[in-house]
Amino acid sequence: MLLGRINAQDTPKLWTLEECIRYAIDNNINLKQREQEEESRKIDLNTAKNSWLPGLSAGGNQSFGFGRSQSREGTIVDRNSASTSFNAGVSMPVFDGFRISNTIAARKLNLMAATEALNKAKEDIAIGIASYFLQALYSKEILHISELQVNLAEEQVTRTEAMVEAGKVPLSQLYDIKAQLAKDEVTLTEAKNNVSLALLDLVQALELERLADDFDIAQPEITYGMVDNVGSIMLPDHIYDNAVSFKPQIKEQEYLLESRKKMLRVAQADYYPRLSMSASYSNGYYRFLGGEDVVNVPLRDQLNQNAQKGVGLSLNIPIFNRFGVRNNTRQARIGIFSQELSMENSKKVLYKEIQQAYFNATAAQEKYMASEKSVTASREAFSYAEERYAVGKSSVYEYNESKLNYARSLSEQANAKYNFIFRTKLLDFYNGIEIRL
Repeated sequence: MLLGRINAQDTPKLWTLEECIRYAIDNNINLKQREQEEESRKIDLNTAKNSWLPGLSAGGNQSFGFGRSQSREGTIVDRNSASTSFNAGVSMPVFDGFRISNTIAARKLNLMAATEALNKAKEDIAIGIASYFLQALYSKEILHISELQVNLAEEQVTRTEAMVEAGKVPLSQLYDIKAQLAKDEVTLTEAKNNVSLALLDLVQALELERLADDFDIAQPEITYGMVDNVGSIMLPDHIYDNAVSFKPQIKEQEYLLESRKKMLRVAQADYYPRLSMSASYSNGYYRFLGGEDVVNVPLRDQLNQNAQKGVGLSLNIPIFNRFGVRNNTRQARIGIFSQELSMENSKKVLYKEIQQAYFNATAAQEKYMASEKSVTASREAFSYAEERYAVGKSSVYEYNESKLNYARSLSEQANAKYNFIFRTKLLDFYNGIEIRL
């Protein structure tokens, strides 16, 4: 699919975060591979369930005898003969030490684990897309700041030209202001390139085939601030107690542990006797070949006479199997213990991730608050420097320094804001809240 052809309209399509996440989940190749793993587990489950069905087989045989052949009565005669036989049989387990039932239960749990693994992969995709999306929004805000700086420099060039003509400032100040304008334009060009690179990163994460010229993302209408997101910052223990009950990586490990326990019972099934039932049917047709004096019993009569039917039960009692069952049981118990360790490790990793996310969010909150104060102070300082420069009471260097400080504080605020948004959204994600902007 070509991005430029999606929902072609006169107005270029603006992609929201939700649309990006949905598209990535629907088209990501790694997710499609995991979906195949899930389908494979479904087949394993179906195979286990079919173990209860009876097994049916059929066969036939055709043989020819030349020269001296055995007759139907068992005597040897000097004649050619032909013999046709066929048979059919059916067998099914009656009792197998609960092997089949426990195997079915284990396969169900494996399927559920595969589904949770797929859900975890989808969550990872959503987090990654959100990160790229917010990076693109941040780059766009830096672009707006760069445009603001260019506009301010252009206005100052116009004012300085008027001041030079009025003889209020020397011509050198005009050159300095124009030099600063050139630097701001270079910064603006870099900002535009950064926006393109950020969008390219997003497109590649979406696995779109081509980046169209009109590709762009939607700017959220909500004004993000401290009040909008501070409620997401909760203590790690509170978030963990909630997350551990539903996070797919934990559910996956729980299902795998239960599956291991079922496989222990499968291994122990070999300690029990096995009882199976079978039924069979066979028939055949015998005839001599050649000679006018040969008299063969008609086919219908032979089929009526030669039919054999049978029904039976088979009991297999294990006595000694060279400790194979014992060792298989031991291996199954080791698998259970290993899976318990894996589940505990997954819980510890989850807690560490939540703890790290919490401290990152609180740090981002403090930085965001400090950046807002910095912007307020630098804006006032720049306004004051602008007034002083307009009446010739400050140099162009002081003006440029104040303008650069203002731009720097705006950039730091933008960085802190989007970092704060991402960190709080990450905490929401651990709390089971869908990532939205």
